[in-house]
Amino acid sequence: MPNSVKWLGHAACQVTTTGGCVILIDPWITGNPGCPVKKEDIGKVDIILVTHDHFDHMGTDIPDLVRATGAKVIGQPELVGILQEAGVPAENTVGMNIGGQVEVAGIKVTMTQAFHSATAGDAVGYIITLEDGKTIYHAGDTGIFASMELLGRIYSIDLALLPIGSVYVMDPLQAAYSLTLLKPGKVVPIHYGTFPVLVQDAGEFVKLAGEKAPGVPVEVLKPGQEIVI
Repeated sequence: MPNSVKWLGHAACQVTTTGGCVILIDPWITGNPGCPVKKEDIGKVDIILVTHDHFDHMGTDIPDLVRATGAKVIGQPELVGILQEAGVPAENTVGMNIGGQVEVAGIKVTMTQAFHSATAGDAVGYIITLEDGKTIYHAGDTGIFASMELLGRIYSIDLALLPIGSVYVMDPLQAAYSLTLLKPGKVVPIHYGTFPVLVQDAGEFVKLAGEKAPGVPVEVLKPGQEIVI
């Protein structure tokens, strides 16, 4: 079974690895107009990563998902504390901070900075190193920042999941230019089209990415579609 990443709409993604590990990132399922599944449809989950506590990223389903699957939830300590108060057992949470790395179920998770607001702690991104060494970068909600170049040099990113929707995150121009810093093997645009205020499609990003970083293939997915890495 190859590594695959499925887009669940907005910033929610599901990673399934060659070793059978299932990772949910920002699992806003209930209430997400772009999500093609219900929380009851989600079976095995080993790891849940949360970039920050805004409703369209943390959502309300995490306690139920943990009860149903026994997944470990990773996030900043302040965010993890909120989830514990919401009913997630402490033994199912892993608090960490920017620059740190933890290993859960054979997956190495490194927390990166992101430039965005949050109520509890800071907004973050994640570098996810799979069992076979393949590396995925989920940027979370962020604007462009110069240290993306360091992330690309340190981790040799195979797939970047980048927000392009503008207003709250990078616009298509910043997202396209970030590819020149990250130099990923492929990129999937996320966090667009969900709300009227956001950029509604990936067309401008595809065009600008072709101009700024012609060597980086852009894979535009529909919610429910997946890419193999």
